[in-house]
Formats: sequence, C-alpha cells, structure tokens
Amino acid sequence: MSRIRAFTMPKWGIEMTEGTIADWTVKEGDTFKRGQTLCLIETAKITNEVEAEYDATVRRILVPGGSEAEPVGALLAVFDEGDHSDAEIDAFVAGFKPAEGGIAKGAEKPKPAAEPVAATASAPAKARTKIDTNRPISPEALRLAEEEGVDVAVIEGSGRGGRITHQDVVKALRGPASSVPRGPLPVEIEDLKIFASPLARRIAALHGIALGDLSGTGPRGRISKADVLALVPKAGPGTSGTLGTPAFVAGENRAQVVPFDRIRKVVAQRLTQAKQDIPHFYLRTSARVDVLLEMRKTANLVLGCKASVNDWIVKAVANALVRHPDVNVQVHGQELHRFPHADVSIAVAGPKGLVTPIVRQADRMRIDQIAAETRRLIDKATLADGGKGLSMDDMEGGTFSVSNLGMFGIENFDAIINPPQGAILAVGAALRQPVEAAGGITFETRISFTLSVDHRAIDGAAGAQFLQTLKDLIEKPEGLFA
Repeated sequence: MSRIRAFTMPKWGIEMTEGTIADWTVKEGDTFKRGQTLCLIETAKITNEVEAEYDATVRRILVPGGSEAEPVGALLAVFDEGDHSDAEIDAFVAGFKPAEGGIAKGAEKPKPAAEPVAATASAPAKARTKIDTNRPISPEALRLAEEEGVDVAVIEGSGRGGRITHQDVVKALRGPASSVPRGPLPVEIEDLKIFASPLARRIAALHGIALGDLSGTGPRGRISKADVLALVPKAGPGTSGTLGTPAFVAGENRAQVVPFDRIRKVVAQRLTQAKQDIPHFYLRTSARVDVLLEMRKTANLVLGCKASVNDWIVKAVANALVRHPDVNVQVHGQELHRFPHADVSIAVAGPKGLVTPIVRQADRMRIDQIAAETRRLIDKATLADGGKGLSMDDMEGGTFSVSNLGMFGIENFDAIINPPQGAILAVGAALRQPVEAAGGITFETRISFTLSVDHRAIDGAAGAQFLQTLKDLIEKPEGLFA
C-alpha cells in the first residue's frame, strides 16, 4: 500500500526530551532500503544510527544535519513509499501533528479544529486491529500494534516490570536483524584509547579524519563533535551529501579556436606525410658523458666559447655521418642522394612552431665554430635581439636532424623523420645512474639516444653501426679533435 511516512525525533529512554540530527547519510530524492542507515541522532547520553524500517524515498528533509536540538516527536523528514505529488507532500507537512507535542519544522501549529492528514495520501487509512491483552503496554505501543496488526503476545517488554514500549513494537515490526551491510568506513577504526565522544568518532570515520591529530576542547581534553566538524566543510548553497560536503558543479568548458598559421600548416603537412609515407624503425642506445662534460668545461675556457652539450652532440653526429655515408642521405622518390659532408639540422621551438635550421658542413667545423653557428640560428629562430627570423637558406637542405629535449628533463622519446632526410636522432636528458664497478656500486652520467630510421633507405645494420660510432665518439670525445 502506497503511503506517506513521517520521520520524527524518536524517544530513547524515559529521560529523553530532545535530540539533535548530527548527520544525514541520505539526501532529498534518495531511495533507501530497509536496514539502511538514514542518519545519526545525538542525545545527551548516546549517539545512535537510525536505520530504515521500510523501503521508501526521501521527499523532504525538514531538519538539516548540525541544526539545533528538536523535541521528541518533532517532524524531521517525510518519506514516500509510493509516487505522491509535491502538493500531497506539502499537505502532509502542513497538517502534521507531533505525537509528543513537538512542532513540525517549517509548519505552523495545526488549528484546534483541523484533523491530521491521513497517513495515506491516496488510499483510506489502514484499519486498526483491536488487541485484547492483560500485559502492561504503553498507549503509544498499543496504538502502533493495533494499526500494524502486531501480535504483542510474542513481544518481550523492555520497560519497567516487562511493560511493552513503543520501541519494542517498532523492533517487532522490523523483524530479524537486517543483513544489509552498512558499508566499510573510509578509514581504519580509531584507537579506542583516544579520548573522544562516540559521535566525534563516527563523524571522523565518515569523513576520513584522524582523531589522533586533533586536540580536544572538551572537559579534560575530550574530542567533541565540534572539534571534528571544524575540519568538515560547512553546508551551504552548492553543497550536498553528508555534513555539507561540497558538490562539484561543472562549468562551461569553451574552446579557444586558434587557426593554424602558415608555418604550423607546413609543419603539420610535412609531419603527417612523413609518418604516413615513411616506414620508421627505431634503434636505441645510451652513452656515458662524464668525460665529455669535463672536456667541455676545459674547451670552453681554452677556446673562449660557451659550447653546449648539444653542440658537442652535433659535432659527434657530423663526424659519425661522414664515416657512415649510408646514413647521411636524402630520399627523393626512387633515388638516394648521398653527401660527402654533414649538414645537420637542429630542431628549435620557435614562437610559431618547430623549425629546423641547418649547421652546414658541421664535420669540418671546430666546436667553437659550431657553438657560434647554432647560437646565430637559434637567435634568428626565436627572434631574439630583434632578429628578422630564419631565411630559406637557413632552412633548405639538411642531411640529418638532431632533436634534443633533454633540457626539459625528458629521458627518451621517438622523433619523426624530417623528409627528405633518412634519419633523425632524439636526445634525452643527462641522468646520474648507478652501475656496478670493481665489485661495488658507482654512479655515472648517461644520455639516451633514439635513432629514427627510414627503412626504405637505411638498413638496420647501417643504423646500428652509425650509433656505435656515435657512442664511441661521445664516450671518448678526444676523437672529435682528430
């Protein structure tokens, strides 16, 4: 039978006159099952979890969690076992009369002549079953037993002298203990030696707050509900869930439309064509650079330059390319173009995108000359010092490319070949790594290299031999001056 149910402040014990909703575990619109925890109610002596006695939907919450104490019998919420309209719920709230003299939240006191709204909004009230008993029973317990048809003969009274109380009848209606799990707490059970109130423990567990980190403000340092609630977000507009947990509201995520400029269009077209048309394969190695780093410091002092690690790599690449002309190639249709000298393109992130200016005949240049040329090209690419940008002569050609992302902390990556070139070297960061040496552990600085190769033009063995020579030149940099 479809019914509208009043959820009121329960009475636990003779001395209880009021209680406080500490926390709701459901919200308006939620559907709950029998045995599910609905809320926590705190009294002067205890804190109890209130479980649902039936399946229903929360239609109104009249007393939010953390509010002032409410008298026994006060209307706390309205539950709906069916699908009643908002008007029927409103009428139920307006006509509710607290059994114990409490006042319904948000409703005026009923007029003396007004009759309470029937418990069912769309069906006649359930007929009461007249119960004859010689056993002591409270009036409220008798009324509920008659209304629900409960056999009080099988109820064991918990009141004074075995008197059957309202709570005894409620337990009989609930039947055997529900097997519906309440769900695991989000944190481990607190150490019971921590001096805290039961409600403080429960709220802390619900919100993942460690009681061991709190200083209590209660008597003798006891952690109270207020101490825990101080760490929980306050309820307010835009909040939901228990104790005002902030609700996420997604805002508009409007895209900023940025059309490709001319350079970006060219780069996108070339890279797309390269990845689609060129059969890439990848060779990987790493080289120790401790000796090179020391030689770089000395060479910069002797030559009066500021050559970077990348300049030394460009020099090593150029020298390795002239020793392996099968890698120093361009692919034009069905033809290979081999070159006697290494024109090394260096990838530079310019203000309008990736560009690859060329250090021409780098194999014939000293390290200080390479440093000067790369600095000139980088300044032009980045428009430093009011530069006019790169010219076609700076960009056209190139027999091999070097792309270095090590300065950004990238350990290794795979680069896309820059056509019509046959290969590109991706350079990672210089990292300190542990190695076994003389029966112990020592550290050395290594850089990883990934060679992307066009398999149409360069065989795997040729690429591997090139990397082997490059690694030898980097680990023994004196060979760069031979």
